[in-house]
Amino acid sequence: MRLVVISDTHGRSMLIDRVLRKESSAQEVFFLGDVVSDIESVMPDYPEKNFHIVRGNCDYFCEYPSFDIVEYKGVTVYFTHGHQHSVKSGTDRLLQSAYGVGADIALYGHTHISSIEYKDGIYLINCGSLSLPRAGSPSYAVIDITEKGILPTIKCV
Repeated sequence: MRLVVISDTHGRSMLIDRVLRKESSAQEVFFLGDVVSDIESVMPDYPEKNFHIVRGNCDYFCEYPSFDIVEYKGVTVYFTHGHQHSVKSGTDRLLQSAYGVGADIALYGHTHISSIEYKDGIYLINCGSLSLPRAGSPSYAVIDITEKGILPTIKCV
């Protein structure tokens, strides 16, 4: 199973469309907030995909949750924007939340800096920002969940 993780598009929905066309085999799409209307605008074009959405600090009056949890064949994914976990100051609070729900993967955005860490048995994955990266190129994450394990990758647009 392939997951695509996108965050912090800030009004540039055409970049989401570019990623989803490139990653056409991905069944699951995670949008980690800032600006949810971007993902909503492309969803009708991809009825075969499952979308998982949380709100970010720029998603005012939004009805999406601030975090959520999904499971795929025994792999638990905790996902959030990250601002409520103070991720700009580190990932300790995020790690605690993920550990508390038995997550194998914790997805977050907010910092606009992509990263993959493995701490205490949990993958902490920040996909970066498609539109306003603070380090490097615009990016997103792809996570392959196979019988052999979890393989996260950061990709540039």
